[in-house]
Amino acid sequence: MHAFRTEYEEILEELDKPVVIIIDNLDRCLPVNAIHTLEAIRLFLFLKNTAFIIAADEEMIKSSVAEHFKGSTDRHQLDYIDKLIQVPIRVPKAGVREIRSYLFMLYAIEAGIDSTKLNNLRQGLEAALQQSWKDDPITRNDALALLGFTEDNELAKSFERADRIAPILANSPIIHGNPRTVKRLLNVIKMRSKTAARRNMPIDEALITKLVVFERCAGAQATKDFYNCIDKERGKPSFISSLESGKDADLPKSWTDNPTTTAFIKDWAQLEPKLSNTDLRPAIYLSRETIPIGTYITGISPAGRDILDALIVTQNEASQTAKRLMQTIVLEEEVPIMEGLISHLRTVSDWANKPIGFAGAYILAEHSEASANILVRYLGSLNEQPVWLKRVLNQSSWSKEQ
Repeated sequence: MHAFRTEYEEILEELDKPVVIIIDNLDRCLPVNAIHTLEAIRLFLFLKNTAFIIAADEEMIKSSVAEHFKGSTDRHQLDYIDKLIQVPIRVPKAGVREIRSYLFMLYAIEAGIDSTKLNNLRQGLEAALQQSWKDDPITRNDALALLGFTEDNELAKSFERADRIAPILANSPIIHGNPRTVKRLLNVIKMRSKTAARRNMPIDEALITKLVVFERCAGAQATKDFYNCIDKERGKPSFISSLESGKDADLPKSWTDNPTTTAFIKDWAQLEPKLSNTDLRPAIYLSRETIPIGTYITGISPAGRDILDALIVTQNEASQTAKRLMQTIVLEEEVPIMEGLISHLRTVSDWANKPIGFAGAYILAEHSEASANILVRYLGSLNEQPVWLKRVLNQSSWSKEQ
């Protein structure tokens, strides 16, 4: 190493130019690769005319240090980073004005604005941000004027929507003003909007935006409870009207357990458009990848939905209550109910232990051969069947018959 360092310094001296090595996305490496890279950098730290710029999430690097050096304390992890990183520069998260400007640009790009006008908008937004310490933010009208537009067009509606959602996206503890997350969120909105248009579903993009923001910021359980209420109450949950008017309401438990989530939902309820008089079922049909119990399953009656809900929470294959329910299922609803159970099971990422909902599917498969066929096909599609599942299938008559 000494000989290598000596020769390297001689090369740098002949070049008479500094060498800057930029390492990006180090926090996306596996812990062992991240540490090996940092250890390699350490060998070059004190060479003349050499500098390293490392772009990474500090917390992720700390977790890599903790993973690699087992038993290290928080102080040791911090010391390790401090000895390597001599000039830390922490990029501040984007604020409301930055997110708003970013949304303006994304909406303008989506609208197909030509590059010259886009550049005008970009320069105008950048100039306004540079003076944000003393001036008011650029107005929507001024931003539109940079593109040669007035307020009477679709882009003006998009800019208005950006004004409404920018504070939530910037301040949400889940999004943290992350531009990449904001871009992904808009991609989801556009995908659902185009799907709705192709299916001739009269759903305004503002409504889709409001629901996508809820999904991202409120979390999976709160979204599941919300969409379950929409499904059960025929598209119009009774508590929405109270929320929008600022009154107390009987909210799902997942909405009130966490003060941060509760505060977000109160702010979210005030966003336009208001939802209290809107049938939300078509909108959540577009969101069905987030719905765990197969909302909008065709051919299922209210009684069938009650059976589906009961089977989802059944935890034992020997449940007598669930088995008695089998006597009340209409023949035509056996398959749709099984599809609902499988929709729920598809949300399970870890099959190491028996997931909630499997026992209900098992009992329905015992009762219905057609349902058993569907369940067997689904279980066969799993990448790997855990030991407990193989044992259950070996003991069941309906899986052996397939």
